[in-house]
Amino acid sequence: MQNPYAKWMYRWEHRLTSVDNNRVVRPLEWGVEWARHWPCRNGIRAGQIPGDPERFFAEYNQRIIAASDQFFSYRVPGDFRLEERAVEVFSTRDVPDPRLEEKVRGTRAKFLRFGSPVETPYPENNLANARWFPARGRRAVVLLPHWNADAISYTGLCRALNLLGISVLRLSLPYHDIRMPAEIRRADYAVSANIGRTLHAVRQGVVDIRCCLDWLEQRGYRQLGIIGTSLGSCYAFIACAHDARLQAAAFNHASTYFADVVWHGQSTRHIRKGLETEMDVERLRRVWLAISPAVYFDKFARQQKRSLIVYANYDLTFLPEFSRQAVGEFARHELDHKVVVLPCGHYSTGETPFKYLDGWHLASFFRTAFEA
Repeated sequence: MQNPYAKWMYRWEHRLTSVDNNRVVRPLEWGVEWARHWPCRNGIRAGQIPGDPERFFAEYNQRIIAASDQFFSYRVPGDFRLEERAVEVFSTRDVPDPRLEEKVRGTRAKFLRFGSPVETPYPENNLANARWFPARGRRAVVLLPHWNADAISYTGLCRALNLLGISVLRLSLPYHDIRMPAEIRRADYAVSANIGRTLHAVRQGVVDIRCCLDWLEQRGYRQLGIIGTSLGSCYAFIACAHDARLQAAAFNHASTYFADVVWHGQSTRHIRKGLETEMDVERLRRVWLAISPAVYFDKFARQQKRSLIVYANYDLTFLPEFSRQAVGEFARHELDHKVVVLPCGHYSTGETPFKYLDGWHLASFFRTAFEA
């Protein structure tokens, strides 16, 4: 039996989820063309179309995991630049919130731009974008928002970190805000029923994070950390597992397997609907195994770093049992970590009063995370 607080919280989560009423159900697409230029091909010719795409991706995922340092490798961009432009919301809702539009009217900010080393058919998405929040000192973090975040979310957290002397690069995830192709209204190409494109998007996101670290190093920053929320948390973990420069990490909502979140999560029901006519969760896990944090804990443990894991007791998107599995892996690998459990859900984490509680835990962690 649910207690009254749990019932109230779940009702609130359902209301918050239903605000976005423009989700599109798309059928399963294998997207083998996205693997055309991936590394770890193991003798498969570029452009070769497999006869069994499910087997192709299942085997390819195993090769990626075995040689993931190669899969997430890249050439450092040579076109880093800061540009100043007007701040825009880039809402993903059918009807944007006029209060947010008014909030940013007339404001300008600086943004880091560079060509992503992982290219896609979409020119907008190929130009990476990160809003720059500088502070005094030589500590900096890369902040990764949640899936379908607008372009001004987390700015309060960025400014709070600035007060602690920590600079922030708020990276736009692939297919988000200014990187979104004109043909879509939501960041559907980042996570979808297209197997290959979703794998490609995670690879691009992880490589873009590492490029941000390159730029920060070029500017003299030596103490580097990362914050990721929801989908951004997945990207952040994989980046940490493959980049020794990250000394501190906060995973705001965490899980183990990419497929499990998509299959069971409230906010991805429309993706499951497109998949379940031909797939089940076990098969989906095999073709998305290489973008799952669970398979990279050994590599994550190669370098010492401090970690914070935040999850919510009433989360219907990253189910609490998945978060507890992730926490269990941190403990099993004897990693330096702290766990915070919020008395709310996934969407309500971004609402008053829980957004302030969450922000306080994140900022408090980074206040001391870089100390020896």
